Amino acid sequence: MIGDNINYFVGRYFNEHVLSWKFRGKPMVKQEWLDKTHEYFEKNGVKTIIIARFVPIVRTVTPFVSGVGKMNYRIFLPYDIFGGVLWVTSVSLLGYFLGQVEFVERHLEKFILLIIFISVLPIFWGYFKNKFSKGQLKIDN
Repeated sequence: MIGDNINYFVGRYFNEHVLSWKFRGKPMVKQEWLDKTHEYFEKNGVKTIIIARFVPIVRTVTPFVSGVGKMNYRIFLPYDIFGGVLWVTSVSLLGYFLGQVEFVERHLEKFILLIIFISVLPIFWGYFKNKFSKGQLKIDN
């Protein structure tokens, strides 16, 4: 949780500076993107902070992006704590109870792969949902 909070404030700091970054004379970040990020975190920030705990990579990036998107810190902090406690508790209890099942112990590698697959599934789901919805996924140049 300490790392998340540092990451949040680093993102908050870079929000002010990121617009001046250029690559080959073109801006790397547009104000429009920052505005959309802010809107997203105003609307979906709470559930994103909690759910991100359970998705590798997303869990690392979310605090930074919420800082860049200027999510209200008074909202970010309690849900970051709640998400952290929920994640640690659920993973610990799941590990404890599944560790006592002989079938799981014999097939541990397969269960690890299944857990990895399930945890990255939301990323693929979101990608394909956006790609094949009415307004196809667009990335501005």
